[in-house]
Amino acid sequence: MGFMQVQQQFMDYIRDPSLPLPEGIEPRRMNIYRELFFNNISGFVSSAFPVLNSLYQDEQWQALVQKFFRSHDCQTPIFVEIASEFLAFLQHQYQITQDDPIFMLQLAHYELLELCVAVAPDTPSSQLLVSGDLAQRRLCLATCAKVAQYAFDVQHISVDYQPIEPTPQANFFCVFRDLTEQVAFLQLTPLSAQVLAYIEQMSLSQQGVTVEAIIVWLSEHYPQMSNDTLLSGCLPLLQQLAQKGIIISPT
Repeated sequence: MGFMQVQQQFMDYIRDPSLPLPEGIEPRRMNIYRELFFNNISGFVSSAFPVLNSLYQDEQWQALVQKFFRSHDCQTPIFVEIASEFLAFLQHQYQITQDDPIFMLQLAHYELLELCVAVAPDTPSSQLLVSGDLAQRRLCLATCAKVAQYAFDVQHISVDYQPIEPTPQANFFCVFRDLTEQVAFLQLTPLSAQVLAYIEQMSLSQQGVTVEAIIVWLSEHYPQMSNDTLLSGCLPLLQQLAQKGIIISPT
């Protein structure tokens, strides 16, 4: 058997010990290797999804992580990105059972956003905005801020609160890292979420968007409202977002 085959057999056994033990390797040593690999993955997944983890018995959670460890082909070796791989596994490979909470995927997505925000690059002070700058500067979403919509009020879920059906209205959030470096969330109205999602979309161009362009965009969606009315309603929102460091200048 060639080296590559031996190496593949070694890796396959680490992921799934029901497979044949690689020839010539002592079972005790192999189990040590496997425990080291699995415990690393399990520890990171558990710390990345603490609320979801808390909703399971330890044996159930370890079985779920074991399924991920055994069947998911991770596309990155970077440990901080294992959380994204775990969510991808839940979304595309895992078959949700009656033992899983109905909000499982949405809670996992929310917790992943919190992690992404926590490790995002800092915003340079030169990109922070003050209220008086808004009309003269282009605006974009800070890298340490994410916009999301959920059918469940995921921010309240805990061992003591586990909803069994979606809320009557959708829940809109901005998860962000505030100026004290703490991860926080801002609940948004549908309109404010729409505005922030538009700024996020325009941020992808690296150029951002002006307040004037935002008002023009809003007028296309709300033609019954004058530009002055839209501006008077939108400007306080933009000022609040700027004060929190959620929207910044791209330069």
